[in-house]
Amino acid sequence: MTTALSGKTALVTGSTSGIGLGIALSLAKAGANLILNGFGDASAVIAEVKQFGGQVGHHPADVSDPAQIADMLAYAEREFGGVDILVNNAGIQHVAAVENFPVERWDSIIAINLSSVFHATRLSLPGMRAKGWGRIVNIASVHGQVGSVGKAAYVAAKHGVIGLTKVVGLETATSNVTCNAICPGWVLTPLVQKQIDDRIATGVDPQQAQHDLLAEKQPSLEFVTPPQLGELVLFLCSEAGSQVRGAAWNIDGGWLAQ
Repeated sequence: MTTALSGKTALVTGSTSGIGLGIALSLAKAGANLILNGFGDASAVIAEVKQFGGQVGHHPADVSDPAQIADMLAYAEREFGGVDILVNNAGIQHVAAVENFPVERWDSIIAINLSSVFHATRLSLPGMRAKGWGRIVNIASVHGQVGSVGKAAYVAAKHGVIGLTKVVGLETATSNVTCNAICPGWVLTPLVQKQIDDRIATGVDPQQAQHDLLAEKQPSLEFVTPPQLGELVLFLCSEAGSQVRGAAWNIDGGWLAQ
């Protein structure tokens, strides 16, 4: 087992399932201590991450609330001595035409998908600068670079995440802190499974529904996997990734090559 990140502490928001959990497991395998974040009983997920031997904690912060984010970072400082690696992953989705988009849904998507990235970053940066090392990885999306019908809030938020990533990348350019974004295409998460299920509900065969969803956007016709995203995070945390700064890294089966 590699221990390249031994002694480092990683905070991954939205990490009790899906992409966030996959990234947390990759970081734990590399020797990092983990602070998980998400709602509900996290005992099973904590045990899964703990098997790799590092210290594991959990904070249930609702990242739509800046005060709860501040409390989570205070917990990280108190229990782990701060955050060395911040992965801003938490996200939600809602699909509706702009003129029908519920205002409260817009506000919550912007708060969770964009504003939380700002708050967690601003609170983590001083400690990283003081230690002389840090990695911030923002899980954006191909929708940070292209649009899709019905996804106004999500697309706006993810475009914002890439813009924020560039600014933080520039502001930390002469330090040993880096900030980058990863832009996944379709990953088989509960959000994407719901879109497949909606097709199945119209009478489409499950395999065909999955194929049709991928064929619309993702030329590889294969989903990106959470472990693949985790390995990319590890690269960005490595010495080899130390001059990747302010980048938006596509991992999308060819989506944006079209």
